[in-house]
Amino acid sequence: MLHHPTIEKLNALRLTGMAQALARQSESADIAQLTFEERLGLLLDQEATWRDGKRLTARLRLAALRQNACLEDIDYRTARGLERSVMTKLATGDWLRQRLNCLITGPAGVGKSFIACALAHQACREGFSVRYLRLPRLLNDLTVARGDGRYRKLLASLARTDVIVLDDFGLAALNEDNRRDLLEILEDRYQRHSTIVTSQFPIERWHDLINDPTLADAILDRLVHHAHRLALKGESMRKRKSQPETDNT
Repeated sequence: MLHHPTIEKLNALRLTGMAQALARQSESADIAQLTFEERLGLLLDQEATWRDGKRLTARLRLAALRQNACLEDIDYRTARGLERSVMTKLATGDWLRQRLNCLITGPAGVGKSFIACALAHQACREGFSVRYLRLPRLLNDLTVARGDGRYRKLLASLARTDVIVLDDFGLAALNEDNRRDLLEILEDRYQRHSTIVTSQFPIERWHDLINDPTLADAILDRLVHHAHRLALKGESMRKRKSQPETDNT
């Protein structure tokens, strides 16, 4: 008889998980067999689970991942140089706690962005703040921010984020401001936070892509030397999926 007002009070106190759990308990015929401490423990467990889920949802919303990807959905059947053992190691999140980077290279359509988003999704699960950013668009945003007074605020926001994904490195030529902006971002993050970078170009070509020997040395020193490297290969998975299956009967 007291369940309804109790549930209302739990909701008023923003103990939504406990309120939902108590409502389910009241519908269970076997709940009377549990002690008070056992029932209370179940309520607290549900509240903790509910809050964890709500925080994860918020982190994923702020991350704005390009693809709805998770590590469990990665396809290892396609031959593209992706080792399950390496991904299993990355799935532990130890590289994030060690503040290492992850560099993913390979031709167009081989799944670089999907893997980057899957790693970012796992980071959200681990409790890290995440942001997905296409590097060409980010550099353009920084150029605009420099003109309207938001430049330092935008850099500070990036510096605070535990994990950022910089997708499509090398697709657009970098001008002098772009190179210095990229160095500022990586300098703020060096040995403090993790950065995931994807590129169609092998790491050996990144120095030339930056097109300034001094700044290239500084940028790559902060990015490459403390990083896991995933060098993918093979044909486009999008092309493979778009091809009709042949009838062998």
